[in-house]
Amino acid sequence: MKPGKTGLTRIVYAAGYSLKGLRATWLHEAAFRQNVLLSCVLFPLSFWLANSALQWLALIAPLFLLLIVELINSAIENTVDRIGFEKHELSGRAKDAGSAAVMLCLLLIMLCWSAIIWQNHFQ
Repeated sequence: MKPGKTGLTRIVYAAGYSLKGLRATWLHEAAFRQNVLLSCVLFPLSFWLANSALQWLALIAPLFLLLIVELINSAIENTVDRIGFEKHELSGRAKDAGSAAVMLCLLLIMLCWSAIIWQNHFQ
């Protein structure tokens, strides 16, 4: 086990690092800001569209997943860029995989929202 902070002190520092990561991603990643905006628009609509707690969860969970995956994608991109800007097949694959993960989250949002809208308003 590596030496360092433990207990509540570790949790407080970890929370600070997390907030620092959110702030940096907000400041430097337009895609993250766009996905936050999308989530901020859809989140209030979820209360109106859902007919149950489970439906509401099915609407908002993919929104949180999108933000989580966008944070991870940004981390991948930053790490690859830190290593170097020259073109490399593995760097390209890593960035493309992160981008694909974000795209799949957007598709998941579309599927969940479409299914619940269909079930509640067209059946």
